[in-house]
Amino acid sequence: MFNPTAESMPVEKLRALQLERLRACARRVYERVPFYRQRFEERGMTPDDLRTLPDLARLPFTRKSDLRDHYPFGLLAVPREDVVRIHASSGTTGKPTVVCYTEADVALFTEVVARSLYAAGGRRGMIFHNAYGYGLFTGGLGTHYGGERLGMSVVPISGGMTERQVTLIEDFRPEIIACTPSYALVLAEALYARGHSPKTIPIRYAVLGAEPWTEAMRAQIEEMLGCKATNIYGLSEIIGPGVSQEDANEQNGSYIWEDHFYPEIVDVETGEPLPDGEWGVLVLTSMTREAMPLLRYWTGDITRLIPGENATGRSMRRMDIIRGRADDMLIVRGVNVYPTQLEAVLVTFPQLSAHYQITLARAGLLDDVTVAVEVSEGYFKTVGPELLEEGTPPAGSAVDGLSRQVQHRIKDTVGVTVAVRLVAPGRLPRSQGGKLRRVVDERPAR
Repeated sequence: MFNPTAESMPVEKLRALQLERLRACARRVYERVPFYRQRFEERGMTPDDLRTLPDLARLPFTRKSDLRDHYPFGLLAVPREDVVRIHASSGTTGKPTVVCYTEADVALFTEVVARSLYAAGGRRGMIFHNAYGYGLFTGGLGTHYGGERLGMSVVPISGGMTERQVTLIEDFRPEIIACTPSYALVLAEALYARGHSPKTIPIRYAVLGAEPWTEAMRAQIEEMLGCKATNIYGLSEIIGPGVSQEDANEQNGSYIWEDHFYPEIVDVETGEPLPDGEWGVLVLTSMTREAMPLLRYWTGDITRLIPGENATGRSMRRMDIIRGRADDMLIVRGVNVYPTQLEAVLVTFPQLSAHYQITLARAGLLDDVTVAVEVSEGYFKTVGPELLEEGTPPAGSAVDGLSRQVQHRIKDTVGVTVAVRLVAPGRLPRSQGGKLRRVVDERPAR
C-alpha cells in the first residue's frame, strides 16, 4: 500500500537529505560520465566543493542540446546492460532526446507518480482512465505504473479514438482521468454531444499536464466535467510526469517532490538564482536517478516557487503555474508575450470556446500576430454561419464587434495589438491526446 509520509518531513531534515543526495549524485556523475567530469573541471571544482546547497549554482546548466549531442547513451552513469527501459521524446530537429531507466529508476518513477495521483485525489480501488499516450512518451507508462502502485484499476486507453474513450467512460465509469488539459475539453465536448452533463459524467478528479494551461481553463474543465482538476508536472529528461503535483483540496501550486528533485529558479537572461516568489526559469537536478541523473537541467519552463505556508502540512515547496516556456516566448514589436497570456484573455469571453491558434507572420520588418478562436455553439447559433466565413466580417456586424472587443482587451491586458479572427466551432485543430500545437510560426528564417 502506498504511504505518502515522506512529504511531511521537517524542513531541516529535508535540506540535509537533499545535500547528502546531491553530493552522492555529483560523485557518481563525476566518476562515471565524462561530460560531467569535464563540467566540474572547467569550473575548477570537484564534488567535494558542494558543501552547501547553494554551491550547486557554481556549475553550468545541462540543456536539451547536451542530451542530443551525446545521443543515444553518452550520458549514462551505469553500464548500458543495467538499463531496463528506454524512452525518447520526439524532436522537431535532429535526434530525439533519449532517457534511460534502471530497475531502481522505474521504481522511483512509479513512487513519485503514485504520490502525485494520491495528492490529486486518487485512492485504492478507483477506476483510473489513463488517456496519456503510451509508447516512447513517458506520460502513459509513467501514470500507468503509478496508478497500479496506488492500487487503482488502470484503463490503458492512451490518446486518440475519442468516441471509444467516451464509450469506455460511460461503461466503466472511472472516478479519475489523466490527459492533457486540451484533450480534457475534447472529451467533455464529446460527452456533451452524447447528451451528458456534469451530473451524468462519473469523473471526480482530472490529472492534467504536459502543456501549459490557465486558471480560467481549469474552471471551464471543472464546470464541464463536474470534477476537480489538478496539475501534474514533469519532463522526461528528469523522470517523466510526477516531478510535482497539485493537491486536489488545495489547488494552489504543485508540490515538488524535493526528496528526489532539487529545484532552482533562475533569471531567464542571466541565469542567476532567484529567491522564492520570483518568476524565472525552473532548473531541476535529479538527485536519485541512477541511469541518467542530470545536474541543473534547464527546463525552459517559466514559473516561481511559492513562498509561505501551505494548507496540507507538506514541507516541500510548491511551484506556481507554468506561464510559458522561455523558448516559446513571443516577442511582438518589443513586448514579451506568452501564449497562456492570450488564452487567459480569450476565456473571459463567454461567446468564445477554449479552442484557439496563434499564427506569426512577418510584414516587412515587423511581426504580425493573428489569433484565431472558435466561437461557442450558442453564439454561433445567434450570429449565423454567414458571418463566420473566411475573410473580414462586415463592419458593424456582431462578429466584427466581438472581434474588436477581444482585440482591445488583449491590448489592454497584454500590451500588444493582434488581429482576431473568429471562426465556427470545429474549424481549428483538436488535441488527440498529445500536446496541442497552439502557435504556428510562418515567419521566414532570418
